[in-house]
Amino acid sequence: MLVHPNFDPVALHLGPLTVRWYGLMYLCGFLAGSYVGRWRIKTQPWLKWNVDEVDQFLTYVVFGVILGGRLGYVLFYKPEYYFSHPLEIIALWQGGMSFHGGFLGVTVGSILFARKTHRRWLDVTDFVAPLVTFGLGFGRLGNFINGELPGRPTSLPWGMVFPNTDLMARHPSQLYEATLEGLVLGTILIVASRHQKPTGVLSSYFLMGYGLFRFLVEFTREPDNFLGLLSLGLSMGQWLSIPMIVVGVILWRTSLKSAMIKA
Repeated sequence: MLVHPNFDPVALHLGPLTVRWYGLMYLCGFLAGSYVGRWRIKTQPWLKWNVDEVDQFLTYVVFGVILGGRLGYVLFYKPEYYFSHPLEIIALWQGGMSFHGGFLGVTVGSILFARKTHRRWLDVTDFVAPLVTFGLGFGRLGNFINGELPGRPTSLPWGMVFPNTDLMARHPSQLYEATLEGLVLGTILIVASRHQKPTGVLSSYFLMGYGLFRFLVEFTREPDNFLGLLSLGLSMGQWLSIPMIVVGVILWRTSLKSAMIKA
């Protein structure tokens, strides 16, 4: 049995300014996405992107993640509470972000950027798909450092006690997600992107991959205590992941069929 190190959530004190590990993880995710984007435009000339466009688009992504992630948490998880305490909606420092909300925020940002640059929307989402996975991975590391979102109780040898939760050995589900949604999915998408694919295929890989990995990891993740398990014994995260998988499969089939017709 392992014990969580119970890290100090504050990484640095710079006078009156405190820098939290969670914020640093977001920064690492942004830098990793920027690096992967630059690598893609150097090695994949068919993309027809430039460095300035990568930087501009990542700005859209950052705002999409923050605004969408927060609003998603408010609407999907605690609508009654936040409608009764509207001023707390902007209290990001108290925690509370939703991946599925952040995903919708990035989707809106992609639409706006596509219109601005006169690109097809799926061309933009195909470009960003490999970039965002590392942000997901670093975000889950931030959850682990904070000791938040622990897993369900387990008797496995790598079960970990999170002292801020209780004294039960639990799945380190944050690390499962960081590995699957960040490292594994990111590697799959980067390898797949090395050769030109029909428009929409990389986006479909992301939807299917993230949806499947998140659905599976949710079996080891402790449900939110204010929600618990929903219909069919599934969590909110699982119910929100199912549409991603379905849309991903439809997009994959449609993209391949469209490419065959054009050929």
